[in-house]
Amino acid sequence: MEACDVLIVGGGPAGSSCAWGLRRTGLDVLLLDKRAFPRDKVCGGWITPRVLTSLGISPLQYSRYKLLQPITGFRVGQMGGPAIETSYDAPVSYGIRRCEFDEYLLDRTRVRVALGVGLSSLERTGGVWLANENIRARLVVGAGGHFCPVAALAGGKRPDESPVVAQETEFEMDGAQMEACRVEGEVPELYFCRDMKGYGWCIRKGNFLNVGLGRVDPHRLSTHVADFFRFLNKSGRVPFPVPAPRGHAYLLRGTSPRTVVDDGLLLIGDSAGLAHPQSGEGIGPAVASGLAAAKAIRAARRNYAREKLAGYANYLNAHPSPWAARAGRLLPSGVSSLAARVLLRQHWFVRHVVLDGWFLHPTGS
Repeated sequence: MEACDVLIVGGGPAGSSCAWGLRRTGLDVLLLDKRAFPRDKVCGGWITPRVLTSLGISPLQYSRYKLLQPITGFRVGQMGGPAIETSYDAPVSYGIRRCEFDEYLLDRTRVRVALGVGLSSLERTGGVWLANENIRARLVVGAGGHFCPVAALAGGKRPDESPVVAQETEFEMDGAQMEACRVEGEVPELYFCRDMKGYGWCIRKGNFLNVGLGRVDPHRLSTHVADFFRFLNKSGRVPFPVPAPRGHAYLLRGTSPRTVVDDGLLLIGDSAGLAHPQSGEGIGPAVASGLAAAKAIRAARRNYAREKLAGYANYLNAHPSPWAARAGRLLPSGVSSLAARVLLRQHWFVRHVVLDGWFLHPTGS
């Protein structure tokens, strides 16, 4: 029988950030992940400078060993319509490869790590958790993404959840593809669906290209993705076939019915349903929630009753979604679609609402 103070299930940005936040606390932390690292992760793969700052990572230092693509602008439009390019004076985001970034974060946690070990069972008995019938833990942190087993086994995951669904592909371009591709590394491209129920993206990271599309309406997702890929091909932005995409899902913040705090239990990142409502960004909220959870755990002083972990719930309540995201969700689909045809052609709207408000959210969590 193995024992630990804190069992973190999931080694992505949320779990690794929580583990990193618990360093030098004297707590015995064990982190499990069902995959071996490095591993691929379905994700657009870009982060804001705030993510690096919050984790104490120097962009210069990171870029010496891993791919870090500075982003100084965006090209935004509706599929089939004109696009507006917006530039910034300094990097407002960075393109990363999840296989590199996640391994980098995991390596610096300095906690016990068990890779290739999934969570198959979780039972609460005698005030502690018994995981996989052989690990006793006083506190369990679910950080396994939308399909986190902790959420399924103990976090109140419900069958009526309505996640965003997405498909994405990331691949290394050959010489001819690199020359033909019109997407620039410094300027990712975002194209909204005509009904404004989703958007597609193209992000170039050195020799790699990431292309995908996500929607709040899951119906006919594959058709929408195929239409988007054809649009990129016919418009000349990506004038060559791309590999078949893979799918993933996540809950937007404010839509998750899951219990994120309970006796001896915390859910963080996509496990808690914290993706930004308008952009769907998950890495930033994952890192922020992981660090907030670590702070709450430290403050609990080894008493992991629900009320002692309330600091984490207070953090979530004190960092609501940006106003622009909330306003966007209030518009009826017909109105937002009609307005988008006009607004997405206005430079001020693209820069100050779409980019600064929805995607870069300088005042968001």
